[in-house]
Amino acid sequence: MHLIKEDKLPGRGGGAWTVKKGQYLKIIDVTGGAIGDFVCFNADKLSERFSQARTKANQGKILISSGDKLYSRDNNVMMEIVEDSYGTHDLQYGMCSAWVFRNFQDKDYHGFKPGQMDVGGPMGVPPFGCYEVIQKALTGMPIAPEDIPDPLNLFQTMDLDAKTGSIAIVNGRSKPGDYVTFRAEMDVLCALSACPSMGRPLTAQLYES
Repeated sequence: MHLIKEDKLPGRGGGAWTVKKGQYLKIIDVTGGAIGDFVCFNADKLSERFSQARTKANQGKILISSGDKLYSRDNNVMMEIVEDSYGTHDLQYGMCSAWVFRNFQDKDYHGFKPGQMDVGGPMGVPPFGCYEVIQKALTGMPIAPEDIPDPLNLFQTMDLDAKTGSIAIVNGRSKPGDYVTFRAEMDVLCALSACPSMGRPLTAQLYES
């Protein structure tokens, strides 16, 4: 494959790319322990966007990896995972936001596993989240904040208890250099946040065959 573009996102940074049908987008966890909130839109009809629910229901699974697809709300295949060195990516959670970081300490947000989640990582508790990062990455596009879909949370590790129904994020277990590669099945606009809850960098590489 031929590398077209590479963007290095600092912890808490974001980016957006148009990926043509048949091109590949590779997301790399640079240092390990990162999370990347990832969304995509039909580049020719921005109202058609990624759906967590359809992606889970259409494939009958809550975790996706190589060979699995990202579906839109219209049940169209948007992208396919063609490589995945990590193998666990969350499809349960919405994006973190400024509200989350104002409310996670014994308040209204209970999505972090107590004692198993170093919120903010080496950068400390952030003042904003992926929701705000993705909005900034999509600046100039006719996409309202409320039209940003719930994400595919790359490299996000979850603690799931089937008996109690509890669910929580724990510290990431990905290693330096872990990656996931998507192939576009339509022209898509993609956006990515190097999640502030971890504060670790990601690299995005765009390829064509």
